[in-house]
Amino acid sequence: MKTLADRIKECRTNLNLSQEYVANYMSMNRATVTQIELGNRKVSAEELAKFSILFGLSADSLLYGNNSEMPETMFARSFSELDERDQEEILSLMKFKKLMKEQRRNND
Repeated sequence: MKTLADRIKECRTNLNLSQEYVANYMSMNRATVTQIELGNRKVSAEELAKFSILFGLSADSLLYGNNSEMPETMFARSFSELDERDQEEILSLMKFKKLMKEQRRNND
């Protein structure tokens, strides 16, 4: 059975976020994120709330593992919180990735 620490690490890696990025977002140092992911440090209620916002999940999903949100929902929520320049950068990256996928498909 997965622990909160396991779910936090899994969410971070599934979203391709570095521990450094999470630490900056959470206003803590990277070593603290490592300790949380290893299960060596408890997570406060305030930290749980910030993790749930960062990962686009409810606190309940993080605590108990009943993730009912789809990646698209998590993306949409996070995307809407970005400023216009960052949104344009992500849209450009998505166009680029789609083009690369099409080229791979054509080469196969």
